[in-house]
Amino acid sequence: MTTPTPASLGYRMPAEWHPHDRTWMAFPTANPTFDSPEALHAGRQAWAAVADTVVRYEPVTLIVNTGETAEARKYVSEQVEIVERPLNDAWMRDIGPSFLIDGKGSLAAADWIFNGWGAQSWARWDKDQHIAEHISELADVQRFASRLINEGGGIHVDGDGTVLVTETVQLGEGRNADWTKEQVEAELHAFLGTTKAIWLPRGLTRDYDEFGTRGHIDIVASFVRPGVVVAHVQPDPSHPDHAVCQELVTLLRASTDARGRQLEVIELPAPTVLFDEDGEPVDYSYINHYVANGAVVLCAFDDPRDQQAADILAEAYPGRTVELVDAREIFANGGGIHCITQQQPKA
Repeated sequence: MTTPTPASLGYRMPAEWHPHDRTWMAFPTANPTFDSPEALHAGRQAWAAVADTVVRYEPVTLIVNTGETAEARKYVSEQVEIVERPLNDAWMRDIGPSFLIDGKGSLAAADWIFNGWGAQSWARWDKDQHIAEHISELADVQRFASRLINEGGGIHVDGDGTVLVTETVQLGEGRNADWTKEQVEAELHAFLGTTKAIWLPRGLTRDYDEFGTRGHIDIVASFVRPGVVVAHVQPDPSHPDHAVCQELVTLLRASTDARGRQLEVIELPAPTVLFDEDGEPVDYSYINHYVANGAVVLCAFDDPRDQQAADILAEAYPGRTVELVDAREIFANGGGIHCITQQQPKA
């Protein structure tokens, strides 16, 4: 007897702009990501700034490591709900579930296998691999466990049958290298309710360094409505992502979605800063924004292009307030605002 899949039961993952019941986040813990007390404090301040912004628009539940409620409360406002569970790290997009709806008032959760972004040497995931299960219980929803090693930052859906992915994540070393593209697609469609996957060959350059995710889609491209994506572009030819982005934008423009629509691509230029203090190319990206009820929470970098990105996204998401939140500290630790948030849609 075959086990029913979420899609066979009528479930699908809605787009991020679908109304939310709440946002889930995780509070930074002392771990190899935050390698000093100063780094941990700075990280906690950055995460808290995002939580305190989102909670003005919808409820936020913050998962904190066992015994750390009092410490977390020093950083976040009283409006943010705190729940303790054993925790390794703080990237809720990747360790949390992908929530699903069935259109009849039921909510469910897809629980991917999490193994520290492909079993990376520095990563710890003995606790984080259970976070999706904990959240499914807290949200009181049915959990569907997938066999796919995957993270929420590695997928982006339009809510209308299409999912964006990258070959170096779902098919990469340490994840599902022994799966075929067809097998990955079948599992994604069975759990997300999608029917078409658009594959990009890779992500941004910096995402392949020691603390990278090896190509997450959510700093490269995202849907803003069915048939329309915003794509990261690096205007400066001296940055290695200049050529990468040209290739990816060309591929996206040549793609059709699940409904047969040719994708419209809105280019979102990268910030003007090109390299960090160590001379490494940055992967600062405005693509890594979070869509909340009535708002777009956008990564800011104290950069001349922050306002340009805000204007582009205000037009892409009419009727929502664009909230700029400094994300440099989050990026310094390996991700952005989208990476630390996870939406629970209204059923």
